[in-house]
Amino acid sequence: MDLKQLEYFARVAELGSFTQASHALNIAQPALSRQVRLLEVELRQNLLNRNGRGVTTTEAGKLLLDHCRGILHQIERAKEDMGRVQGALAGRVALGVPPSASKMLTVQLTRKFRKQLPNATLSISEGLSLMMQEWLLAGRLDIALIYNPTPSAELDLSPLTSELLYLVGPLGPHPSHQPVQLRSLANIPLVIPNRPHTVRMLLESQMALMGCRPNIRLEIDGVPAILDLVADGVGYAVLTEHAVLTSSQPERYHIRPIAQPELPSRLYLATAAGRITTLTQQAMLELIRSTVGEVYPASMIQSA
Repeated sequence: MDLKQLEYFARVAELGSFTQASHALNIAQPALSRQVRLLEVELRQNLLNRNGRGVTTTEAGKLLLDHCRGILHQIERAKEDMGRVQGALAGRVALGVPPSASKMLTVQLTRKFRKQLPNATLSISEGLSLMMQEWLLAGRLDIALIYNPTPSAELDLSPLTSELLYLVGPLGPHPSHQPVQLRSLANIPLVIPNRPHTVRMLLESQMALMGCRPNIRLEIDGVPAILDLVADGVGYAVLTEHAVLTSSQPERYHIRPIAQPELPSRLYLATAAGRITTLTQQAMLELIRSTVGEVYPASMIQSA
């Protein structure tokens, strides 16, 4: 397969239009169509469904698109790596961050990146930790921040920080400050994210070890929506203290520590094991560590 054909196909598939892709790639549309068709002929499969409104990917096209993203990303990494002989801190770094960590880190991290690596390009993707891990192993990401990863020979993991989870409820007239036992969450109605959200998975796995399971009243993704439902009295949430304090109206909520045992949610810095790390990526790893050290309290970093 020709790399240019893969690049052309990927751009058409992502934009859903030969016309838009031809403009983006600065290539005549007939030539673009011919190259994509040659790729289909070589693979003996239709990759795109063509209609008057544009194109959509077939099942074969979706599979190839995933491969294309990883292949093209690694080609860029190879070009960048050749610059190592000149000590050039340039090229593109693709970083994956979970939404909760992104809220704390992205702005400050981006500022430091632009200042210290002015010739490099940063691409940040948000998603659940499991998705970030899959993209990292597929070659679509260079670095990922992942909550509570399962140890794997395919990943190099470095602990960054740890946040305790709390039981979050609406603020009542006589709030209790006593810790709530983890086992008691089997009797407290909860509003929590769907699987495979890391908080949900951590809560279920720890309670399973105790021979019980959480009392889930409602499953919904997104911290703002969860907190709104808690304020309306639908149920309780399991979140970090920071998630509550940075909400639009933190005064509406009361948090109680979870104990026996505590529930720490740990954030790790992850790269793919065995993959060459460029100088730019190494510099980015140090930027992430230093930014975490500035944003998170020292006690959280030490307990990670």
